Amino acid sequence: MNAPISTPTLIAHWIGGQRHSAAAASSSPASQPAAQDVFNPATGAVSGSVLLAGAAEVELAVAAAQAAFPQWADTPPIRRARVMFRFLELLNRHKDALAQLITAEHGKVFSDAQGEVARGIDIVEFACGAPQLLKGDFSDQVSTDMDNWTLRQPLGVVAGITPFNFPVMVPMWMFPLAIATGNTFILKPSPIDPSPSLMMADLLRQAGLPDGVFNVVQGGKEAVDALLAHPQVRAVSFVGSTPIANAIHETGARHGKRVQALGGAKNHMVIMPDADLEQAVDALVGAGYGSAGERCMAISVAVLVGDVGKRLLPMLAERARTLKVRNGTDAEAEMGPIVSSAALARIHGYIESGVAEGAQLLVDGRGFKAADAGAGCEHGFWTGGTLFDRVTPSMRIYKEEIFGPVLSCVHVADLGQAIDLVNAHEFGNGVSCFTRDGHVAREFGRRIQVGMVGINVPIPVPMAWQGFGGWKKSLFGDMHAYGEEGVRFYTRQKSIMQRWPESIAKGAEFAMPTAK
Repeated sequence: MNAPISTPTLIAHWIGGQRHSAAAASSSPASQPAAQDVFNPATGAVSGSVLLAGAAEVELAVAAAQAAFPQWADTPPIRRARVMFRFLELLNRHKDALAQLITAEHGKVFSDAQGEVARGIDIVEFACGAPQLLKGDFSDQVSTDMDNWTLRQPLGVVAGITPFNFPVMVPMWMFPLAIATGNTFILKPSPIDPSPSLMMADLLRQAGLPDGVFNVVQGGKEAVDALLAHPQVRAVSFVGSTPIANAIHETGARHGKRVQALGGAKNHMVIMPDADLEQAVDALVGAGYGSAGERCMAISVAVLVGDVGKRLLPMLAERARTLKVRNGTDAEAEMGPIVSSAALARIHGYIESGVAEGAQLLVDGRGFKAADAGAGCEHGFWTGGTLFDRVTPSMRIYKEEIFGPVLSCVHVADLGQAIDLVNAHEFGNGVSCFTRDGHVAREFGRRIQVGMVGINVPIPVPMAWQGFGGWKKSLFGDMHAYGEEGVRFYTRQKSIMQRWPESIAKGAEFAMPTAK
């Protein structure tokens, strides 16, 4: 792996096809815009400073997007797809550089960052099929000398509000389809790892995307509130925690917007007594501790059925103790640092809560020494993998999303109890079942009340053409992300009925059109 790309000193916005910094417009320190430090979580060092947009910057971005919309919406879908093809080519050429930025600001290991970019590229490939995806339906002779057809048209200016844990993949769940279907887009990324957003913006510019079609406003709550309230923002897509997803859904709907808000998760993995235990342990370690557990699809609860816990737990504890926790630039690393000092403190607080409520702490990640992560990591945000046994549904570590490398084990007697346990949880994002029994697999898949299900697949993230989304408090809104659901979210259907004067009988018609 090459050395990571250095993060720019100032991480600005991208508006109207170029970097935009309000700071450049004024030499008075008192009028400088608010900014936030960006850290390398492996070392704890400040690597840059990101501007925080207010209402003024959001207004500029919306104006740029609104000005670009009419011409972009009128651009034939095949020409929009050609821009996406050129963007796809540039992404493949620069994918490692993009992954390096992810590792530098998020901390996930480089191979994981490469995988994130690859999954984003999948969505761009899907979006290249916009001419096919936008085809409508046609019905000849629905009534005498009358035809009826449907078409899908773009909404206008749309926005995406994305989290820190996937600074490339999650935005790509949104903007490739939004742009390919004729909308203009404003991305509000997390200020924790903002640099990839600017690299993607520049690659889109190089691909020939017209100025104003894709914009980036860095920032936090003030920028989000301005986007939600702006009358020219027609739709908002969000990925983050459930409380904020719920608030965004309610606020956006109150302002007349279409909203797709993906919230939190508490993903279970059910391990049946007949499962291949080595495969199950591998799956739990990778899905529970990969990316430091900072995934909405991370497995955070192992549901051990029957006597399988006696055989599996010693193997799982040994793997958790020997997890290779290192700087994400280390090729042998299995897990990198926690994204921030605040997140680290929150995770350790949950571990303390689990102990206080009576869970059995088998492996305590708080004992990990930062110096063991590699040279220069002494001041980074480090913890090891944590493993709890004898967790009950009443405990905070079971009920709440920890978003860290903390795996809880719950014991049940049989498949029915396992399904009831999962279905009783307020979240319904992802779930997995490890078994060799086809009947068990079928029953589990049909009866479980969760949006994304894996059978011997620990992280069942659907492919680009299938669509991503959970149930219950994991999704607010009617449509899942990407896939054909994404096309529907970013477009609206229009039905056209047509006949010509030569076929119209004289005299007023007081009845609805019928098939006569």
